[in-house]
Amino acid sequence: MAQAQYAIGAEDVRAAAKRLAGVAHRTPVVRVHALDERAGAQLFLKCENLQRVGAFKFRGAYNALSQLDAGERAKGVLAFSSGNHAQGVALAARLLGIAATIVMPNDAPASKLAATRGYGAEVVQYDRYQVNREELAHELQARTGATLIPPYDDPRIMSGQGTTALELLEEVPDLDVLLVPTGGGGLLSGCTVAATALRPGIAVYGVETEAGNDWWQSWQRGERVEIGVPKTIADGMQTTSPGRLTFPIVRALAAGIVLVSDEEVTQALRLLLERGKLLAEPSGATSLAAALYGKVDLAGKKAGIVISGGNVDMSRLATLIA
Repeated sequence: MAQAQYAIGAEDVRAAAKRLAGVAHRTPVVRVHALDERAGAQLFLKCENLQRVGAFKFRGAYNALSQLDAGERAKGVLAFSSGNHAQGVALAARLLGIAATIVMPNDAPASKLAATRGYGAEVVQYDRYQVNREELAHELQARTGATLIPPYDDPRIMSGQGTTALELLEEVPDLDVLLVPTGGGGLLSGCTVAATALRPGIAVYGVETEAGNDWWQSWQRGERVEIGVPKTIADGMQTTSPGRLTFPIVRALAAGIVLVSDEEVTQALRLLLERGKLLAEPSGATSLAAALYGKVDLAGKKAGIVISGGNVDMSRLATLIA
């Protein structure tokens, strides 16, 4: 199917790359021999844990906010997020001189909460198991007139996130496989569009944890499935359903969705830190876990591994890997 049928196409990702040039970091692609040996493949780690705000989310946030008109900027922006999108919107808003209000769960990692406030955003907290964050955000929007910046289901967000794969394939154009952590699907959909345009035939897989398998279930049924709020160490994957705009792209262009356990993610975190000297958060290491534990056949192949973020409380990390 032509990409023009979907919310974004490759041209949107390229346009986002131009807006982000000189603002977002062009994050490094790292090789770790010990991880290659364990996976039986050549792994190319795209280190979005080294992106501004410590995660890929800055890409989409800045791409979206930079396209607001003067009237929209004057009224401010509003977002809901468990942490990384919050930080991305907060920093993008500060850079562009826009007031930002962020709706965050009261169990969000303390480091992400502190960073969001540190970038100058106002934070409104809620109980994720009792309150629907989107409904709360829409109530605030109705009162303030602020522009809502969704975490994933927005073409500007999806296009910005897709620049991750655009950069990776510009550096390693002959990848066979791309593994992408998956929450709402903004990163996965954007990367799928970019990767399949630049490298026809590449197999793109979304990766999520077993407890939060809304994408896996949706892939099996061929339609969006909603689940309860999952309890998983990967807080960035506590979404309950694929996005309305992200799912059709992934279902049509990607190769599949694979699952990893919380224990496998923990071991991937440990190996990445011990052997690669790279700090990731649980959500960010799911793609590496999929490679290390054989969730996709990578034997003898070149695989892109998106390490999507590195924002994790040190005390929590110590507990996880102890």
